[in-house]
Amino acid sequence: MSGSPSATPSADDDSPSAVEFGVVPQPDEQAHRQAIARHGELTKPAGSLGRLEELGVWVAARQGVCPPRPFARPRVVVFAGDHGVADDGVSAYPKEVTAQMVANIRSGGAAVNALAANAGASVRVVDMAVDGTTAEAVSAHKVRRSSGALHTEDALTPEQARSAVLAGRTLADEEIDAGADLLVAGDMGIGNTTPAAVLTAALTSSEPVAVVGRGTGIDDAAWMRKTAAVRDGLRRARRVAHDPLALLRTAGGADLAAMAGFLARASARGTPVILDGMVVGAAALVAEELAPGAVRWWLAGHRSVEPAASIVLDQLDLRPVLDLDMRLGEGSGAVTALPVVNAAVRVLAEMSTFAQAGIQGPTADEAVGPVASGSGD
Repeated sequence: MSGSPSATPSADDDSPSAVEFGVVPQPDEQAHRQAIARHGELTKPAGSLGRLEELGVWVAARQGVCPPRPFARPRVVVFAGDHGVADDGVSAYPKEVTAQMVANIRSGGAAVNALAANAGASVRVVDMAVDGTTAEAVSAHKVRRSSGALHTEDALTPEQARSAVLAGRTLADEEIDAGADLLVAGDMGIGNTTPAAVLTAALTSSEPVAVVGRGTGIDDAAWMRKTAAVRDGLRRARRVAHDPLALLRTAGGADLAAMAGFLARASARGTPVILDGMVVGAAALVAEELAPGAVRWWLAGHRSVEPAASIVLDQLDLRPVLDLDMRLGEGSGAVTALPVVNAAVRVLAEMSTFAQAGIQGPTADEAVGPVASGSGD
């Protein structure tokens, strides 16, 4: 995928489509090589810890140091917003639940709060387009009350789309400047898997039936209504799929636009991110268009059971840490994966080497393993 020229013009361009993120840096190749070499020196057979070894190397390259450090201040930002399409019965819950869940997250009673506490992360929730009144502390960046019904109208105006992306960029800067060394984007919004499905289909050339799942647990009739809404929204979205801001305006929403800006800016700042499920994944597809190369700073926390989630992972070439049949959103899958990531870091940082432990290491042949017969090597 490639970024649209309109996404990154000069900073003095004040047109509605002008958003700048900065060049996305490369992860540290020297730290990457050092981490691979260090794994070969630790008191274990090479490769015996499987993906834990790969994850530790990933973190070392993003932190630019070997051995890496456990994440000290992981931060979850949950982006909340309602969507006009929810009025057409695409969810099992009424849209009033969004504002109620914002209050629940803020008071610490949601699943993401419990899972984040387990992982040593803190949680912030922001109201981008909740169709109701929320506390002033969470509504500072609010763009509007509910995004438009994407299957019949644009979700946002051009100015609102730009404002939402800029809000996400600002939120990433705020968290990183406050000391966050790992970020997680979460989502909260009744009906938000519908725009996420449209964005995913538009950016991966998928058909509606391939990207529509059960969301909040909808029945067959609601699934058919949802699929029809995605079909109608996709007809409009495909015309602007080459322009990420126009796509967010047409078929996204303020919450998804802010998430895209947040993810793009985190990568431009060289801050690692653990992605959550389907909705965040759809925003990530757009973020990669806004800031090409952003995916280098993302780790997929889990594989959601929503069908679009696997399409996103394939498109971004990301392999999830966990596969637990989750589909809640909120950032829940990402923070569930965080303890595994920190375990991988501790293995690389805290295990003794063969030399330190006075243990005889593998021979050269044992270190690389047997050469397969007929491999040609």
